[in-house]
Amino acid sequence: MADRNAPAIPVIALTGYLGAGKTTLLNHVLRAPGARIGVIINDFGELNVDAGLVTGQVDEPVSIAGGCICHLPDEGGLDEALEKLADPKLALDAIIIEASGVAEPADVSRVIRFSGVERIRHGGVVDVIDVAEHFDTVDTESAPPQRYGVASLVVVNKLDRIAEDAREQALARVEARVRELNPHAHVVGAMAGRVDPRLLYDISDGGESGQMSFRELLLDDAGEHHDHVHADSVTVVGDGAVDPGPLIDLLEQPPQGVYRIKGTVAIGKRHYLVNVVGTSVHVVTAAASSGASHLVAIGTHLDTADVRARIEEALRPAGEKVSAAGMRRLQRLRQYSI
Repeated sequence: MADRNAPAIPVIALTGYLGAGKTTLLNHVLRAPGARIGVIINDFGELNVDAGLVTGQVDEPVSIAGGCICHLPDEGGLDEALEKLADPKLALDAIIIEASGVAEPADVSRVIRFSGVERIRHGGVVDVIDVAEHFDTVDTESAPPQRYGVASLVVVNKLDRIAEDAREQALARVEARVRELNPHAHVVGAMAGRVDPRLLYDISDGGESGQMSFRELLLDDAGEHHDHVHADSVTVVGDGAVDPGPLIDLLEQPPQGVYRIKGTVAIGKRHYLVNVVGTSVHVVTAAASSGASHLVAIGTHLDTADVRARIEEALRPAGEKVSAAGMRRLQRLRQYSI
């Protein structure tokens, strides 16, 4: 029987056209020490080529053959793999689905959101773009492709394949097109898929120090290190129960540059686990009602003073009065988070 007190595991959809660098990015984030990650490979064709390339700390790799993820049968396939990986005994920090290059991000996202598997939550859609080929192969029409609309994180990859003085302009061009459909997507540039794993999931070390792990230093010495998209983080600890209204304002409209927010917050006599990825807000009752409220905001190019001030305002003690309107908003979020 599933442990209902265990926190829900984020399921992250990793999408992108063939050759964009999905597997390279996946291999990179799996190198993060201290993380326990489950991986589902959605191959297209009979050979599990991608599964053979995945390395690192993959606790329970599962390959799904037979085509695009959106064509999987309702009973079995992805849900069966997710059920296996969501077993509390594995104690995974996250599950990453590397979707087939022909899979539409909206379809992958929908399958995750409407999965019947307990103990999982939507962890965002990471869409990887080959910046050198993108406007010749993917974004070729006057209207932007619909895949932009569902992405929570867009990784503009392979910037090293274009001239250094043209990279900023190329990144801005992609971001402008994404913004036509999706004003909230987090857009970052990358080389060889090297983005900070903290943008995707929690890791036990690294914290706010920004230091590279010993393994990364070895890669650097071997000449394999490339520019790395580093995430910034801001942590605030509160004192006492908070009013849900200002808290929800923060969760639904995070500060500029914030991609994820996580933590535990006291409201009234209860504690709640909160997780934000892009525009997706997940709030559930915490198993234990003890300890101080705390929130961590993670993103890139943060105005740390502004982010800290916003979080401090959200965690300001409410005293004995809690607004009824705020509690109704909290209950709606909890219903959506089931």
